[in-house]
Amino acid sequence: MEKRFNLKQNNTNIRTEVIAGITTFLTMVYIVVVNPAILMSAGVPFDQVFMATVISAVVGTLYMAFFANYPIAIAPGMGLNAYFASVVATQGLSYQVVFGTVFLAGILFMLLSFTKLRETLIVSIPDSLKYGITSGIGLFIAFVGLRNAGIIVPNEANIVGLGDLHEPMIILTIVGLFITLALFVLRVKGALFIGMLITGVIAYITGQLDFANGVVSTPPSPVFFDIDIAGVFSHGLYTVVFAFLLVTIFDTTGTMIGVAEQAGFMKNGTLPRAKHALMADATATTVGSMFGTSPSTAYIESTSGVAAGGRTGLTAFIVAVLFGLSIFFTPIIEVVATVPAITSPVLIIVGCFMMEGLSRIDWKTFDEAFPAFAIVLSMPLTSSIATGIAFGFITYPLLKLISGKGKDVHWILYVFGIIFILQMTFFPAH
Repeated sequence: MEKRFNLKQNNTNIRTEVIAGITTFLTMVYIVVVNPAILMSAGVPFDQVFMATVISAVVGTLYMAFFANYPIAIAPGMGLNAYFASVVATQGLSYQVVFGTVFLAGILFMLLSFTKLRETLIVSIPDSLKYGITSGIGLFIAFVGLRNAGIIVPNEANIVGLGDLHEPMIILTIVGLFITLALFVLRVKGALFIGMLITGVIAYITGQLDFANGVVSTPPSPVFFDIDIAGVFSHGLYTVVFAFLLVTIFDTTGTMIGVAEQAGFMKNGTLPRAKHALMADATATTVGSMFGTSPSTAYIESTSGVAAGGRTGLTAFIVAVLFGLSIFFTPIIEVVATVPAITSPVLIIVGCFMMEGLSRIDWKTFDEAFPAFAIVLSMPLTSSIATGIAFGFITYPLLKLISGKGKDVHWILYVFGIIFILQMTFFPAH
């Protein structure tokens, strides 16, 4: 352990790293329930997406542990799973075709990790667009949580309206939401997971949860390469591929920098072994798509493990081991995933966390503010991350040109702006 993870050099020990790994796992284990719950709505069988979720988390986190030696965990990302489901629903596509877009995005991410284009992409895109994208996704997944629970329902007069608050599932969702919020306010570690646990107990007591099939079982068989790559090209889903790629790059890079700064890994503004760290995410995304899940990303919950003393890949290794053990609890996870009152509070609260970037946008500078506003507004209303990104990338360079600040815009934004205009004109969603 000492030789593999350089424990002494990082001023840590096995006991500290194990505790940190358990802490990180408890704060993010909700994904093994929430991810299947979301992708099942897109028609992906529970067993397939559950095993894919665990496999991608284990592969990505082990890669991070052994090659990058960072206490950062990888798993399918929140927001992108909801977007995956919305692409299937709104465009009338099979989930196999959308897995094809995830696979291609993963391959592109892996290739970009070997080049300087990734850094160019990150640097060239202005902060207002980055914050707008993150916040838009947050609003989008919070809306998905409200909709799944039945708190928000279709309404002919107002498009959406308030559901029947007397429904048992809605009442349980609201109770679960306030329990989880209370845990966060009290700074309880693993608040999301504990909140789900308490809500699940209430659901069981009130008869809304039934463990007729037991708790432990033999793991289901994984499904490999249930993908339609040709369908990506026949349906012109290039914007979807780009959306998955772009959001994954931003999400992973931002998370890694945040965790690295907290742990003291940053050296002169750069992250050592950054290529290996990004390859962990790209590998998990590619492998995950081949087994049946949406793109993976680095988890900000890794900061809980760092706060507990985690400083090396041994922390990530422990997280991967615990994710691996979760495959033996398929019956209980499958039942929990079908009860929206347990999973919806997670979507709503995580959505709130992602809105933090709005405070960093310069709202007094209109040509910075409006593109971000367009992204935030359009993502939840169109149920499309790609559409939101397109609106931002088209309006930003256009407003800058009109205001005489065209030279301040990186050339790559003009290229993307033109590509998005062509995409929306000649290859509209269908």
